[in-house]
Amino acid sequence: MRISVLQDQLARGLNIVSRAVDARPTLPVLANVLLATDESRLKLAATNLELTIITSIGAKVDRAGAITLPAKTFSELVNNLMPDRVDLNLDSATQTVNVRSGMTNSNIRGISAAEFPPLNETFTPDVVMPAKTFREMVLQTQFASAKDDARPTLTGIYTHLEKGVLTMAAADGFRLAVRTTRLEAGSGKTDLIIPAKALNEVARIIGDEDKEISIALSGEQDRVMFLYENTLVATQVIDGKFPDFTAIIPKSYSTAVTLYTSDLLKACKRAEIFARDSNYSARLMVKPAPEPSTPGEVTVVGRSPERGDNEGVLDASVEGSSLEVAFNIRFLIDVLSVMNDEQVVLESNGAAHPGVIRPRDRDDFVCVVMPMSTTR
Repeated sequence: MRISVLQDQLARGLNIVSRAVDARPTLPVLANVLLATDESRLKLAATNLELTIITSIGAKVDRAGAITLPAKTFSELVNNLMPDRVDLNLDSATQTVNVRSGMTNSNIRGISAAEFPPLNETFTPDVVMPAKTFREMVLQTQFASAKDDARPTLTGIYTHLEKGVLTMAAADGFRLAVRTTRLEAGSGKTDLIIPAKALNEVARIIGDEDKEISIALSGEQDRVMFLYENTLVATQVIDGKFPDFTAIIPKSYSTAVTLYTSDLLKACKRAEIFARDSNYSARLMVKPAPEPSTPGEVTVVGRSPERGDNEGVLDASVEGSSLEVAFNIRFLIDVLSVMNDEQVVLESNGAAHPGVIRPRDRDDFVCVVMPMSTTR
């Protein structure tokens, strides 16, 4: 193999695929990234056997070939090269690649590409949708997924397709986030639990351009695949049954508060500074307007027995009765940080009941947060 590529493209490609490299691989070759020529392109791939990422970049191919190189070593080297042409020349006898760029000359010993797990790149899309919408759906649900493996199904994002409506939901036992969107085309019914880590990688790859992402939801061997531009992400689905989250979402409320999203987010971040010492418990106190011509109030309070306290008062439109409730303030920050809406609605049936957070002007997103004890 003898090829030439541009340093910035090679660095970006390695950054994309290296996320699939396992920190503690079961096989030496799984710590490597695959480099393989494909006509006038260079294919890069990495896998941990559960998640596989494949991408390609433009290349001048003088001699075809393939090799795997240590992902960490190769990425660090390429990232520290000058933005110039990079020449890669494989010595098949020693499985060593000479990397030359400008005045820099390096040699990296690899492992034969024959030892790399076979790649299945057969792709038949079930869904084609705006990539930005898909990215937003992932970001507005993944934060609520469980971070430990005690309940494996909760480490994934439930993905349901039926009658042209795509629903994604995540829950960790303390909160629930649900996002839906209607597709321009789509039929059939699909239920999958996709690892949140894999969907995070897809969201990370997607840029801000108005492009499309293709999704194969019914792949072989319990795998789901995503194709965005020149990058293919494949992951195993999680076996199990996701909880019936529709039963968790309250159907009514005794108090509804409408606030500006940015104002509430800033107040929560200030309260979080002090609430850290109290298991991140912060109090929200809601007061209806004393007169029709005046606004209601929401007070966000974070206290630390050792370091002090913070209290922020916000004007709000309050419907219903007064309320005092405690939440894990990080949970509120997580959901408010992924909401692009100007105003948000907080609904509750009292201090012992879950809070519901949703955009004021849309009905395609909802987050449910369980309360904390209000004992002083």
